[in-house]
Amino acid sequence: MPDSRAAREADLITYYDNEAADRSTSPLADGRAEHRDAFIDLLAREHRSTVVEVGTGPGRDSLAFHQAGLAVQGVDLAPASVTLCRAQGLSVQVGTALELPFASGEFEAAYTASTLLHIADEDLDTALAELVRVVRPDSPIAIGLWGAPTSREQHWGDPSYGPPRFFALRSDSDLRLRLAAHGAVELFEAWPPESSGLHYQWAILRTRHTS
Repeated sequence: MPDSRAAREADLITYYDNEAADRSTSPLADGRAEHRDAFIDLLAREHRSTVVEVGTGPGRDSLAFHQAGLAVQGVDLAPASVTLCRAQGLSVQVGTALELPFASGEFEAAYTASTLLHIADEDLDTALAELVRVVRPDSPIAIGLWGAPTSREQHWGDPSYGPPRFFALRSDSDLRLRLAAHGAVELFEAWPPESSGLHYQWAILRTRHTS
């Protein structure tokens, strides 16, 4: 029987609570910091000052937003990660991507990296709709994920941190299709090429104008 959402989230909390301190000093995936910084530049060009990060981890990206002069709010499933973020002066709270604890239209942009890959396919539209809900119309949302040539769900992780984590890996075409249901896919990049196997996917989703 497939894992329930509650079971998936409980395993993720255990794993990331145990890994949080080590993760805070580990390098980001190749290319991710560069794409994050390009997103910061986009926000500056568009004169945006507020951003929400969904899935902060220990705060490496939120800190970069803060240091760039942005007012950043964050949410993460793992209490240990939230504690590390707050120790750096960041405004982060415990929560799930499926029920964001923010008002509709509260932010001018959103960012999530290596987080929605822990969301099952059956819940992905809910997570994307939540990202769209908490930003204003015509706002950019940066989304980074690990993907695979063929969409699949699986579990893996370092057993020293706890139970294997749930992953939903999506092909580039499948992910683009799911994103397009929630806005305009303004940018989509992947590295290394999808044909090489596991790869990182990066998209900028632009929310729709109001009518």
